[in-house]
Amino acid sequence: MKKEEIVHVKMESLSDMHRAFGLPAPAHPLISLIDGATNRVILSRLPHSHVLNFYKISYKPSLGGKLKYGQGYYDFDEGGLLFAAPNQIIGNHANNDAEICSQYTLLIHPDFLWNYPLAKKIRQYGFFSYAANETLHLSDKEKATIISIFKIIEEELNSRIDDLSQDVVISQIELLLTYADRFYKRQFITRKTVNSDLLQQLESILDAYFADEKSLNQGTPTVQYLAEKLNLSPSYLSDMLRSLTGQNAQQHIHNKLIEKAKEKLSTTSLSVSEVAYALGFEHPQSFNKLFKAKTNISPLEFRRSFS
Repeated sequence: MKKEEIVHVKMESLSDMHRAFGLPAPAHPLISLIDGATNRVILSRLPHSHVLNFYKISYKPSLGGKLKYGQGYYDFDEGGLLFAAPNQIIGNHANNDAEICSQYTLLIHPDFLWNYPLAKKIRQYGFFSYAANETLHLSDKEKATIISIFKIIEEELNSRIDDLSQDVVISQIELLLTYADRFYKRQFITRKTVNSDLLQQLESILDAYFADEKSLNQGTPTVQYLAEKLNLSPSYLSDMLRSLTGQNAQQHIHNKLIEKAKEKLSTTSLSVSEVAYALGFEHPQSFNKLFKAKTNISPLEFRRSFS
């Protein structure tokens, strides 16, 4: 039977999002701040799977264990920020009947940032490339800081528009993102115990990959493969590893490849080319280049050091 094709609803404009929430059209076509105290924003009203054409930053006062975070564990239950960027596929809440609400929802069309440095810088923030379920949890003090910025944006958007209005709003968005970046770095630190467990799982996945000789058919392990196995996005996995080891996911894979290569070179009679193929390299030259870059000697020189 033919597999049913999943249709993602495209949210082309801020007005599309307002309509989905049952709200009037936004006052400004390129930016909108929806205050949940005035307009109840219930996530289950959104299409089950949708794609935005704009940036979305939401603050939810209570997660209640309903929204998954990474692998499904939670450090705080008092609220969190979610980020989404244009062209990301976003799944709806796991329980479509639950009234999980946003206290603030900021929608920003990319054109609003046009001619500002933030237009380029905004995609450099790692949390905009995360899956939608990777929430930034906030302490009470952090929450107060974020809400105060939302309120400034809200006041500015509701005030009389003048020549400096856009500059003020842009500066507040930048401040919001800067604080979010700081809080994400804090979150990586406070989650080190959990992340250390993930690191052990990562090592087990890589060991199994080579033990099962998947590299012979699938090539060298990829960041995407590891991320899927851990139920994380590639970007989050790299950030998590960087916070623990100082290296991103690709560097971690390379280190594991060198470790396995040294093991085979020192304990087997496989030729250098055979070792390269066994590890998933399509071309031995690529293996030789990586090995020398990591160890400052060639695979053959390494093997000779044992004879």
